[in-house]
Amino acid sequence: MASKLSLVYFFVLIGLTLFINNVIAHDYDNYINVYELRKGNLSVKITNYGATVLSVIHADKTGKLDDLVLGYPTIDGYKTDSTYFGGLIGRVANRIGGAKFTLGGVEYTLPANDHGNTLHGGKIGFSDVIWDVISYQSNRHLSLHYHSKDGEQGFPGTLDVYVTYIINGPNGFAIKMQATPVDKPTPVNLASHTYWNLAGHGSGDILSHNIQLFASKITPVNEKLIPTGKIVPVEGTPYDFLESRSIGSKFKELSDGYDINYVVDQVANRHLHKVAMVKESKSGRKMELWSNQPGVQFYTSNMLNDTQGKDGAIYHRYGGLCLETQGFPDSVNHPNFPSQIVNPGEKYLHIMVYRITAQ
Repeated sequence: MASKLSLVYFFVLIGLTLFINNVIAHDYDNYINVYELRKGNLSVKITNYGATVLSVIHADKTGKLDDLVLGYPTIDGYKTDSTYFGGLIGRVANRIGGAKFTLGGVEYTLPANDHGNTLHGGKIGFSDVIWDVISYQSNRHLSLHYHSKDGEQGFPGTLDVYVTYIINGPNGFAIKMQATPVDKPTPVNLASHTYWNLAGHGSGDILSHNIQLFASKITPVNEKLIPTGKIVPVEGTPYDFLESRSIGSKFKELSDGYDINYVVDQVANRHLHKVAMVKESKSGRKMELWSNQPGVQFYTSNMLNDTQGKDGAIYHRYGGLCLETQGFPDSVNHPNFPSQIVNPGEKYLHIMVYRITAQ
C-alpha cells in the first residue's frame, strides 16, 4: 500500500512540475505590459520589458501630434534588437575596455559583446529583463524595480535598481534612476537610451536639427570607441556645440557621425545642470534636457541600417539622436575619471528632466 501511495505521489509530483514549467513558459509574456503616462497633449508609453520608453507623443506648433522616439512595432522587436531603442541600460552603460576591470584587488571578467569590450551591461543587460511594477498612476508616474544578482553578467554584488518615469505637465517628464548595493561594492552607471527625432520618428534624418551642448570638453576614444583617458576641449573642433548649430554642419570633418561622451559643464551649488537644447524648425519643437550626471553620450544613430520601425517606418542611418546622460565610459579603468563605484550603504542617483515645447 505504501509503495502504491509513493508511486502516486511520484506521478503527481511529476505532473505538477510539468504543469508549473508549462505555465512559466506560456505566462512569461503575461508579465510584460505597456503603461501610459499622459497630461494634456503629452503622452509617454513605457513597457516593463527593459524599462523601455516606447513612445513620446507631443504636438507641433500647429497642434499636430507626432511620436518623437524611434522604436519597434511590437514588444518582440525589443527582445532581439541590437539598437537598444528606449532601453534602460545597466549595470554599466556604455563601454568597458577589454571586458574587465579590477576592484578591491579582484579582477572581474565580463561578457565581451562589442569587439572584445563590454557594451551596455553585457549580453543580457537591464534593457533585456522584465522589471517589476512597484506603482503606477497614469497622470503621475510609473515606478519599476529590478533585482540584479551577485555575479550577473560578471559584475560583483547584489544590486537593487529602481526607475521612476514622472510626467510633470503637458510639456515635461522626468526619469529618476536609483540603485543600492546590498553586499559588495560595484560599479553602477545607468542610462536611458532613447532615440529622438523632433520632426517625428519616421520623418528622415536628424542632420538639420540644431543642437546646443552645454559641455566644453569630451573624452576622446580609440578606434574601438574606448576612452584614451584624456579630457580635451571641444573649441575649434567638429565636436564644438557650445553655440547652437545643425548636427550635420560639420559632418565632412568626421569619419562618421557623433558617438562621443561630453563632459557636462557643472554649475556650482546646482543639483541639476543644463545638458542640451535641441530644435527642429519645421515642427517648431524644442527639447531641453537637464541632469545631475557628469557626462552625456551624444550619438547620431550611425549604425542604424534599414531598421523596421513603428507604423511601417524604415529607420536609416542618422534617423535619430541619443543624449544619454551618464558617468564617463570605462571609468572603472580610468582612475582620473569620476568614480562609478557604489558601496553598500550608499545610493546611486541619476535624474533626467525633459522639457518639450513647440512654437
